[in-house]
Amino acid sequence: MRTVGVTDHSIYHLVQTRLKAYSELLKFRLSALVTFSAVFGFILGDTGTSFGWTSFLGLALGGFLISGASGAANEIMERDLDKLMKRTENRPLPLQIISLSEAYWFTFLIGFIGIGLLWIFTNPLTTWLGVLSMVLYVFAYTPLKRVGPIAVFVGAIPGAMPPLLGWTAATGAISYEALIIFGIQFIWQFPHFWAIAWVSDEDYKRAGFKLLPSGGGKDLNTAIQIMIYTLFLLPLGLLPSYFGLTGLNSGIVATICGALFLAQTFSLMRDCSRKSALKIMFGSFLYLPIVQIAYLLDKLPQ
Repeated sequence: MRTVGVTDHSIYHLVQTRLKAYSELLKFRLSALVTFSAVFGFILGDTGTSFGWTSFLGLALGGFLISGASGAANEIMERDLDKLMKRTENRPLPLQIISLSEAYWFTFLIGFIGIGLLWIFTNPLTTWLGVLSMVLYVFAYTPLKRVGPIAVFVGAIPGAMPPLLGWTAATGAISYEALIIFGIQFIWQFPHFWAIAWVSDEDYKRAGFKLLPSGGGKDLNTAIQIMIYTLFLLPLGLLPSYFGLTGLNSGIVATICGALFLAQTFSLMRDCSRKSALKIMFGSFLYLPIVQIAYLLDKLPQ
């Protein structure tokens, strides 16, 4: 009986380890955030008399799997570089918890299922945009990270796709409203990614990543660029209210959040410290979901 107990415990531990490894391979938390943005776009775009639950659920699961496949493909391509960085050295591929062949099959499977779900339950436009997002993230953004800061611009395109996918899944078309919510998330990514690159600069240099602007320096020039892109969020955040996509309340929330986000960049311009960059990084993580939730709440019937 004691042997059985030990064996059961070992099997449980093995299963738990494998599940955790696959969760890390598909970047579960990042994929969940991506799914939230897609869901946001869908709810904002859905103006039918009855909510499109089938398309909604197909988008949510399909979008999550496509994001997970993109993240897994990224880890496959950067498996040797991940060994060099403290923030990634414990990922499943560097630690060989998952074999390379397993990772390939897993990535292909969830990517194929994700694309299939979008094709069946949404529409061709959303599906092709999802495929484009994957291709740009895996085959453009990932290799460009070692080339220069152009990678941030390229990566911001698939990074801003989720709300656009949500909108097209609900409406079947790309409209100016869709471009507005795409634009907000597109611009948001510049201060977000540059703050992360500032905080993780030593790690990134070990892997040869070149994401910071202005020659890659953690200096005033880079801090000013972070401030400028954050400043753009103030007028952009008001556009949904201005064009009647949402109400006035969400515009006020977006302005307050944008002003608080912007205030953090002045601290970075003043001292160019890692601590200030860390505050911007955390501020960016808070800004987007808070503003998106405000837009959704403002759209609900009073």
